[in-house]
Amino acid sequence: MTKKILLTSILTVFLLAMTFAQERRVVKGNKKYAEYSFSPAIDIYKKVLDKGYVSSDLLQKLGNSYYFNANYEEAEKIYKQLIETYGSEIGPEYFFRYGQTLKTLGDYTNSDSILARFSEMTSNDLRSKIIKTAKDYKEEIARNSGRYELELFEYNSKYSDFAPAFYKEGLIFSSDRDTGNLARYRHTWNSKDFLDIYKVNADSSSSNRVVKMNMINSRLHESTSVATKDGNTIYFTRNNFIDGKSKKDEEGVIRLKIFRINWKDGEWSGLEELPFNSDSYSVAHPALSPDEKTLYFAADMPDSKGESDIYKVSIKEDGTFGSPINLGTPINTESRETFPYVSSENILYFSSDGHPGLGGLDIFATKIDYDDYSKSVLNVGEPVNSKKDDFSYIINEETKKGYFASNRSEGMGADDIYGFLETRPLNFECLQPITGTVRDKISNEVLVGATVKVINEDNEEVLSAITDNKGDYILSCDCNQGNFVRAQTQGYMPAEEYLPISDGKPIIIDFYLEREIIEAGFGDDLAKLLQLSTIYFDFGKYNIRRDAEIEIQKVIAAMEKYPSLKIKANSHTDSRGADSFNLWLSQKRAEATVAYMISQGISAERLIGEGYGETRLVNECDDGIKCSSEKHQLNRRSEFIILE
Repeated sequence: MTKKILLTSILTVFLLAMTFAQERRVVKGNKKYAEYSFSPAIDIYKKVLDKGYVSSDLLQKLGNSYYFNANYEEAEKIYKQLIETYGSEIGPEYFFRYGQTLKTLGDYTNSDSILARFSEMTSNDLRSKIIKTAKDYKEEIARNSGRYELELFEYNSKYSDFAPAFYKEGLIFSSDRDTGNLARYRHTWNSKDFLDIYKVNADSSSSNRVVKMNMINSRLHESTSVATKDGNTIYFTRNNFIDGKSKKDEEGVIRLKIFRINWKDGEWSGLEELPFNSDSYSVAHPALSPDEKTLYFAADMPDSKGESDIYKVSIKEDGTFGSPINLGTPINTESRETFPYVSSENILYFSSDGHPGLGGLDIFATKIDYDDYSKSVLNVGEPVNSKKDDFSYIINEETKKGYFASNRSEGMGADDIYGFLETRPLNFECLQPITGTVRDKISNEVLVGATVKVINEDNEEVLSAITDNKGDYILSCDCNQGNFVRAQTQGYMPAEEYLPISDGKPIIIDFYLEREIIEAGFGDDLAKLLQLSTIYFDFGKYNIRRDAEIEIQKVIAAMEKYPSLKIKANSHTDSRGADSFNLWLSQKRAEATVAYMISQGISAERLIGEGYGETRLVNECDDGIKCSSEKHQLNRRSEFIILE
């Protein structure tokens, strides 16, 4: 019995020691994981797992370590074990990553099933909404596929080569290829050498050969970059490393930052860190707008929706910067949006694993004309996109030639650069904003409640809007085809304009509708029917004022529209002055009104003028009553009475 107890005690101590040893390994692995040192974290977690020690947390971290290292075959095994064992305990993010991993391995059926479970677990997640509304995403990708001819970049190596950027007559790109140094630095994310920037075919000194840009590179990472058109300024991504020293955040992570350097007096100088960098988050992958006044980049700033978002920041004339702005939805999701590039046609290309794709990171595009980032995001399709990670896309819109990087299996190294020729453009949904006001053609009064429709060339109504209390409307139409815009309302003749195929630039169309008929009888005041402003005269004068001329022109327009219309111009004065003078003055005002209309082409046979002096005042300002100038003004007027 004593021997059994002793043996049991020894065994218990041994098991406890083993447990403590595995726990120490897990703690060490967690530390590496927290530092984004995924490669050593994988080694540690795998040893613990192989010993039979398993937990939800361990599987999550091991699966993520494989996932972020693009080792999708191993990630699939771990995520599968995680979900089968702890499915009811884990958050939706692991279902999303498992679904993405299955998609990368070509298992679209199971991927769609897992992603459907993910969408059921979330409500406010943009990816969930996309999954629910984009059930035919594979058909959309198929429609956009087949538009590229690919070729492998001749300067690839057996190492990682990616992030091509146009530079002078050639390219600059990033690589962790052998630099010839005896002391090689390796990054613990993936246990590979640190990245440097190289150039090829950029100038006579590097023609047809790859040259390392030593004056930019440091002993840590330099990767994605963009150069100004003149080649004198380069923005590039580097680890938080300046003046020969690296700096870690509170978790021990060396973050990524964007730097700017200038070519001056035959050398690169003036290295500066951009002011919106931070020691607590990463800023990377710079891209310039066509006018070079806006810098786009990827970051995981505090207001990021996901693991990384696309941002923009203005570049001022003095070289300083505005405040970074998150591009928001629908571009950014709760996953990774990264590697932006803006073409000369204002198409923003970027990589994402949050939008529906073929697997891993896919390349997407959206039109950003007129500072509008709300348009549809489209997958550029195969063969640029694949089951693997596809990223760092650039294109020359004039030649339709460009480059991107991918870790697909047919390449030479871990990541490879591919050249392409775009044989047909991406078919964007082109929506042209249309705004305007609907008015009465004669009175210029706004027409509230009028209907404005967009009708395509097949005479099908596409959409419509109702004018608000200011007579305004807002619509949009497909600018990839011609459309008619038609305004109509009861009692008026419809009016329409044709919009041909366009670039989608916003347009203003104001409509001026004509009445079908004037429903009036003998003795009605035409000015009131047309909602004209009253025609006034200056004190003691009968010349036509400029403001009165505008209103009389509207009466003339009505008489031109309705040739049978005959009117009588009644003119009046205020009570000041002798009755006989006022009668004469009002007659002169009536005659002046009629004479003006005749001078504008209205037949004299259709016009009569009569003055009434002060006999028809519109207010209390009679003889002996003290009134203001404004009140007297109301009586010095003309009316247009319908005779026939």
